[in-house]
Amino acid sequence: MHNILLKKIENKTAVIGIIGLGYVGLPLALEYALKGFKTIGFDIDERKIPLLKSGKSYIKHISEEKIKKAVNSKKFSATSDFTRLPEADAIIICVPTPLNEHREPDMTFIENSGKIISQYLRKGQFVSLESSTYPGTTEEILLPMFEKAPIIQSSVNSKQSAKVKIKQFVVGKDFFLAFSPEREDPNNPNYSTATIPKVVGGVTPNCLKVALALYNQVIVKTIPVSSPRAAEATKLLENIYRSINIALVNELKMVFDRMNIDIWEVVKAASTKPFGFQPFYPGPGLGGHCIPIDPFYLTWKAREFEISTKFIELAGEINTYMPYYVVEKAGEVLNKFKKSLNGSKVLILGASYKKDIDDMRESPSLKLIEILREKGAKVDYNDPYVPKLPKTRKYNYDMKSVVINKNTLAKYDLVLLSTDHSNYDYKFIDVNAKLILDTRNAFEKNGIKSKKVFKG
Repeated sequence: MHNILLKKIENKTAVIGIIGLGYVGLPLALEYALKGFKTIGFDIDERKIPLLKSGKSYIKHISEEKIKKAVNSKKFSATSDFTRLPEADAIIICVPTPLNEHREPDMTFIENSGKIISQYLRKGQFVSLESSTYPGTTEEILLPMFEKAPIIQSSVNSKQSAKVKIKQFVVGKDFFLAFSPEREDPNNPNYSTATIPKVVGGVTPNCLKVALALYNQVIVKTIPVSSPRAAEATKLLENIYRSINIALVNELKMVFDRMNIDIWEVVKAASTKPFGFQPFYPGPGLGGHCIPIDPFYLTWKAREFEISTKFIELAGEINTYMPYYVVEKAGEVLNKFKKSLNGSKVLILGASYKKDIDDMRESPSLKLIEILREKGAKVDYNDPYVPKLPKTRKYNYDMKSVVINKNTLAKYDLVLLSTDHSNYDYKFIDVNAKLILDTRNAFEKNGIKSKKVFKG
């Protein structure tokens, strides 16, 4: 069975189905379509479908030109009709894996995807999970669902129209299952979906063969590992590594601030060492879908094995505290000029979690708004890529981006830079703002040393 699928992949007659057309799924679907594979994108968000059909993009860094090219080639289509899943030879799951209110994994999206696939699973199909998750997810959640799905066929008795159960699926023989973690970095000019090496772990050797053959069609390099669990753990290590190092530099930022030492100067100087050091930079808090979330997936799973992940949890505590620290700094800066945070007008610059993108997932700016309002501040925001704050699982602000001009800046008691977008005119902001709290060292990076600017 796997040889038939390998042949289809090799001659590009395999149909690719992508579940979830967000920051991970959409670029992957476009890669397959532009490489000549018929690709069907599935999403429960009905608003995305007509946009994609008309060649429009709802993600800033994914060009409409690329979408139009894929649509016009007749190789890419988008739908919310999951009854079309049997059309796909390979199904790739790219759905969110958030945390719930108790900072525990919310597996709803993966479970729902698995349930609907199991309804339509047919012999010879390949399924790959790309969503960041804890080690064991693929084999503990998806595998049992698919193995229990009955293989059915029409009754040979023409008078009997009902279908009858024959047997259940066997992984590696009737269907193929793998985990391959996404490694997207939105708007990174040096790396794209196709040029980032991809880790792949299959449930069986045949599963791995199919997975490698499929991803090798669009990815520059694949890295096979022994199991889905190893692949799942790889993704967590990558993001825990960053989380811990960011927590370290965030803690040093607070320590050095008390010592009247500039953390940015220290990191710059340390970066001159040609070995044994990689620079990480402080900020107002962690953002994006991976780094603020993935470490907690492992801490949750580790409890099952009676292990306490103290190091990881401490890093999480420090990073979670950073928005509170920034608000404390805002209060200190205003206090120097005999102003109270309570009643002050604050303008937050940047709503997305990183520069030059429109991605709001886990953005620290949302937490900053919440804390500042709790302290009695009147808060507005500006972001050239986020005209209106979207509803998230935790926040539902009815706020629109204000226009930056001379008069606008002058009316705020404090301008708080949260996201250092490249197209901000930092000199203009410095000239016209009363006070500035810079959490990204953006003003100094742009050659501005001003008594109005404070680092936070």
